[in-house]
Amino acid sequence: MKKQLLPIAILLAVTGTVKSQIAIGKPTITNTSVSLEFADTENRGLILPYVETKTGITNNGTLIYDTTDYKVKYLKDTGTWTDLSVDNTGTASLLPQIGKTESTTAKSVIGSAATDTTPGILILSDPNKAMILPKVASPHLNIIDPAPGMMAYDTVKRQLAVYNGKVWTFWKP
Repeated sequence: MKKQLLPIAILLAVTGTVKSQIAIGKPTITNTSVSLEFADTENRGLILPYVETKTGITNNGTLIYDTTDYKVKYLKDTGTWTDLSVDNTGTASLLPQIGKTESTTAKSVIGSAATDTTPGILILSDPNKAMILPKVASPHLNIIDPAPGMMAYDTVKRQLAVYNGKVWTFWKP
């Protein structure tokens, strides 16, 4: 399975950092129940791994950008992928991945279980902490060049924003 590695995962893998909490784009974590927190002053989102085949992915809660149909999906129940993109016009260039070999050992773990064996690129291992997505006011207007598979929390609409390469989809809890 080929994936486009997240810049964040690459940074964490290169530095070998394994901490219980990580702040990106800000000096500190502002919430003790957070494993990974992004600054809310940037107009940037989080890009998910590009996946060409879902075979072998069995961990509920896994988030991917599926290049077979250009949709952001998460594994809700083992074997059941839930589409977060809704719109079927997505697109992405896979040219940067062609001819590349995936490093099956590339992995970063954030949390108390530094020896977590869950397969994936970026593992948040704490059982009582979550990830806070980048917070962006109207990401569909303020993220100038969104990448397919991008996610952010829209602070104006107060909902999840997902970009499939063509359009933004919004999810309200």
